Amino acid sequence: MLTKKKAKKKAMDQQLLADIKRLKYEWETLENIIEHSIEPSEEGLLDLSLAKSKYFYLLREARHRKINALS
Repeated sequence: MLTKKKAKKKAMDQQLLADIKRLKYEWETLENIIEHSIEPSEEGLLDLSLAKSKYFYLLREARHRKINALS
């Protein structure tokens, strides 16, 4: 019973790390687009803010679970 719980936690941790990496890429991509835009749209700025917020939320969750998200 205990090994099932550990296996499930490990799978959830791996999914969390994958989501963090995906959101970091999305955030950096949107930031790059905004930087190169002559006049960034309001929707683009909102998407950037949302991606950044999600990324930092998942980093806090990783810290709470005591896993290293920056490796």
